[in-house]
Amino acid sequence: MTYDPRSFKALTFHDALPAFRAGTDSPRAYLERCIATVEAREPVVKAFAALNLDSARAAADASTQRWADGKPLSPIDGMPIGIKDLLETKDMPTEMGCAAYRGNFPKRDNAAVWALRQAGAVIFGKTVTAEIGGAHPGPTTNPFDPARTPGGSSSGSAAAVGAGMMPAAIGTQVGGSIIRPAAYCGNVALKPTQGGINRGERQATSMSTHGPHAGCIQDMWQVAIEITRRAGGDRGCLGLFGPDTPPAAQKPGRLIVLETEGWPDLDPATKAGFETLLDQLRSAGVTLLRRGDHAFIEALEQSVANGRAVCGSITSWENRWGQRALVDAHPDGVSARAQATLRRAEAMTPDDYRAALLARDAAQLRHRAAAPLADGIVTLACPGPAPLWPGDIPGQPLLPRPTGDFVFNAPSSMLFAPAVTVPMMAVGGMPVGVQVMGQPHEDARATGIARWLVETVAPVVA
Repeated sequence: MTYDPRSFKALTFHDALPAFRAGTDSPRAYLERCIATVEAREPVVKAFAALNLDSARAAADASTQRWADGKPLSPIDGMPIGIKDLLETKDMPTEMGCAAYRGNFPKRDNAAVWALRQAGAVIFGKTVTAEIGGAHPGPTTNPFDPARTPGGSSSGSAAAVGAGMMPAAIGTQVGGSIIRPAAYCGNVALKPTQGGINRGERQATSMSTHGPHAGCIQDMWQVAIEITRRAGGDRGCLGLFGPDTPPAAQKPGRLIVLETEGWPDLDPATKAGFETLLDQLRSAGVTLLRRGDHAFIEALEQSVANGRAVCGSITSWENRWGQRALVDAHPDGVSARAQATLRRAEAMTPDDYRAALLARDAAQLRHRAAAPLADGIVTLACPGPAPLWPGDIPGQPLLPRPTGDFVFNAPSSMLFAPAVTVPMMAVGGMPVGVQVMGQPHEDARATGIARWLVETVAPVVA
């Protein structure tokens, strides 16, 4: 299935609401259309770890009645939503893509899941995650080419939305697990300001965030804000700021083009396609600033030039005790790839962790210093099309990043910055996302700029 952002039509929800109000469509009918798509595409895409169709149909029926009565709970009342299988759900197991968690069924809802139910959303199923949110892939394939990865670790969330199985799904990110798979699967997605959406029980790491994948900016924002209006942000955090409805398109005057450490290794087609998109931004009257244009931008580039290593060190150290306990209890239930990551973490010292934290602090300081220069940052959301993934070869070394490289995602994670990816490019018939980053708590502004990009600038096919 060749992807072309100029003609591809994603599944959306916000535009179904007038028909719900008029009685010419209903949440139950909408759900049944989603289920039909799942039945057609799931055998190849393999986006779901679990489905609960009886519960989903009952929730859709209740939503249908509320719309008929003119009393919807929110603008996402009746929206079918998938939940990444790292987040607890009271009506489905939470197995985290890991054999050691097989049969794990806490029978309680994550804070974000609870909030979605309160808003009337239809919790449709659990989407596949890479093992315990790491690098070891699950069975999910890319919806545009089953030989390629959908990205990770929010593999099923991205693939389900990209395949049109549902209009939105919840992912999580520590390094690049929302933005990269969304970029590979043709989604829009929000990685909010750190702490912007309440993670509930998933508080172990200092860079983890929840965020929505969706078929459009409007649905993406509405899901995020409805969660935050009910559950707030993480403990000690202010939560997501912004309007109760999707931010209007906002044309930027100036944008910083962030190259990151991934720039030298870009393939020629992706680099050329991105430069074409930048030319279109200039033609639309946007001033673009690059590392050679200001010392503060160069300082920012230098501060994120080791972003993968910084993110990896921080997260590995923070996960090591929980993962050691898991491996000790279930030595055959955790992949060799995850166990190798654990061994690297256990070779770290407290000073190694401190050094990574200081590098993150320095990058955040340089990001704040660059704030007066521009309205935001534009960069790629992934380093080219999703890579081919044939699976591990017995007897051969394990590939370090089978779900793709998070090199363009590490900056927003370590900067605690909001990032919105939009499907603005195709390279070789596959999606390649472009992301807009903002300063912390400028999620709405970044979303408005991303919406302007989608509505004003022609997508690039390379």
